[in-house]
Amino acid sequence: MNNWKTKNGYEITQVLSGRSNTYLVLKDRLVILIDTGKESAFRKLSKNIDSLGLSLDKITHLILTHTHFDHCQLAKKIKDNSLCEIFVSCIAEDSIKNGYTELPKGTTYITRIISGLGRLIGKNKFGYAPFKPDVFIHEDHVLKIADNRIKIIKTSGHSDDSISILIDDEIAIVGDVMFGVLKNSIFPPYADSTNDLIKSWGKLLNTTCNVFLPGHGKEIKIELLKKEYDKYARKHNTKYPLGNSKRDILQH
Repeated sequence: MNNWKTKNGYEITQVLSGRSNTYLVLKDRLVILIDTGKESAFRKLSKNIDSLGLSLDKITHLILTHTHFDHCQLAKKIKDNSLCEIFVSCIAEDSIKNGYTELPKGTTYITRIISGLGRLIGKNKFGYAPFKPDVFIHEDHVLKIADNRIKIIKTSGHSDDSISILIDDEIAIVGDVMFGVLKNSIFPPYADSTNDLIKSWGKLLNTTCNVFLPGHGKEIKIELLKKEYDKYARKHNTKYPLGNSKRDILQH
């Protein structure tokens, strides 16, 4: 399992990889799970958390970067096992009640075909058990936990309900707004809005984070994000207003 640690002692462990990445953020009594993976990964997730000397019932918070099935299919089960607080974008409220979030559009010819077929299949294969969130995220804000060192920002593009979690102003867990599967590319194979995606990259560049942990693949360094942002901003003639230097976009 991959691990990261921030200057103020927040430990991040990748507790699931492969089909989807899931991360655990630890400090003192705080145990935050970010995304859940698919239902079939429950045993592996439990085993990996146990190996850290913890258990599912110790999870205090569950934050979902978005509600596609491979990121939230275990949300209800984890809630039932831990009584954690669930944080998710307010945009996903109706989808959560229905137990299905429509799959994103493809960004290439092949992925557009795959996405179209997936949408035809719909909830039967790509649904999830409805669950009850405790906190709906409406705007960028600082969580009132962990000494205000954890922030949530809206980063739409892959989906309208996509959010990113900033840990200690150093590391951002970004869901599918970036992909870390290919060595020199972060452009996802699926996204509902390329323009919004590019703007979200710019928004993340305006933070002080240097490492970005995606929902699929390996960590992404800021140098690659900047390179990809410049490339696609020119290509699509869209951009997010960058400051003179990387500054935290949240002023509280």
